[in-house]
Amino acid sequence: MIFRQLFEPLSSTFTYLAGCPETGVAVLVDPVLETVARDLDVVKALGLTLGFTLETHIHADHVTSAARLRALTGCKVAYPALDGIEGADIGVGETAPLRVGNLTLQPLFTPGHTDNHHCYLIERAAIEDGGAARVLTGDTLLIDGCGRTDFQCGDAQALYKSVNEKLFALGDATIVNPGHDYKGRLETTIGEQRRANARLGGGRSEEEFVAIMAALGLPYPKRMDEAVPANRRCGELETNLSGK
Repeated sequence: MIFRQLFEPLSSTFTYLAGCPETGVAVLVDPVLETVARDLDVVKALGLTLGFTLETHIHADHVTSAARLRALTGCKVAYPALDGIEGADIGVGETAPLRVGNLTLQPLFTPGHTDNHHCYLIERAAIEDGGAARVLTGDTLLIDGCGRTDFQCGDAQALYKSVNEKLFALGDATIVNPGHDYKGRLETTIGEQRRANARLGGGRSEEEFVAIMAALGLPYPKRMDEAVPANRRCGELETNLSGK
């Protein structure tokens, strides 16, 4: 597998490129509108063709570049099928994985940050990563934390179950690539997060976790009113629709 981790500093968002070396087909997971040119340059430099974009969830802090990338490259836009996104080409789910050449991105339904959030397990990564699989966790599991649960049908109890029943059930050596990090960290492992995650690790109870999340008092996301509607249209901004 060809794998790259790309960072957008305004929203501290990680975009992930996974490519199949045998077929030359690639997917960009959680691409950001402001980094279209950079992402296409990386795809080209690696000798790949962009076949797909794929979202972990409907983002509130940035606008996806899915529609823009489709217009430029002809790639297919994939979202979790449960989101029912108008204009998406492919709906993925636990029984409908995304195949990128000879790679398979296996969706794991992990509600909690949003009601239809999915993580993506890439077991082919084991070839390059010393026997470990790789999971792209979006906003469900971050390095030493997790995504917030106070909007977009978020649910702290659901997130607790998603992490403990789906993610912490993976092998300790599984590499975790989160959707964001705000401290310059790139990756961790399931074993490390199960042991030491400040909100979810160390055998913390569901009741303790729910109390932690209820006490966060986080501000309203700055771009939510723009980003959520646009991301329900694969990243089409209102200004583009009106022709202004």
